[in-house]
Amino acid sequence: MRHLKTGRKLGRNTSHRRAMMRNLVTSLFVHERIRTTDAKAKELRRVAERLISKVSRVSELAAANPSRLSQKDRARLLHTRRIVARFVRGHAPDRENNDVDVIWKLFSVLGPRFAERPGGYTRIIKLPKLRKGDAAPVSLVELVDFGEAGEVGASTVKESKPSKARSLLKGIFGGKKKEEPEKKEPGEEEEDEEE
Repeated sequence: MRHLKTGRKLGRNTSHRRAMMRNLVTSLFVHERIRTTDAKAKELRRVAERLISKVSRVSELAAANPSRLSQKDRARLLHTRRIVARFVRGHAPDRENNDVDVIWKLFSVLGPRFAERPGGYTRIIKLPKLRKGDAAPVSLVELVDFGEAGEVGASTVKESKPSKARSLLKGIFGGKKKEEPEKKEPGEEEEDEEE
């Protein structure tokens, strides 16, 4: 009997499963809609909803000026940030390859958005087609108000400056345009050839 053995193993060992859940929940908070298998989607919902619940409880503290908060409230906010940081990666690229501060977005955009909602922050939509290759059933996982607030939330996300490695690669592979050689008049070319 499997008493007190919650959660799916998903064919992975513990560290691989934790890393995969961190990546999935970070992607969900950045893009607000992701596509994955049904089993992963159901596990992802458990993790994401717990994190959003923690953040929404302290959303009014996160929006307030830190100097006006009491010592107890500042400690509560810091504790919640550290709990969230264990599960969510700090920065991740979005669709336009901008660097998104995921924890900032969670506390400043998503937390206040769901502050009045008592639960049920995610939605799983099963897709009719199976995944090619292994015929796994696929689902969309999205935040509940993705259609209405998704565009507003995406425009308010704080972008940080690109990393040194990214700017170095941009300088090497595509930072400057190549200059085109000057075009000569047809008469000038003939004169150069004669000399």
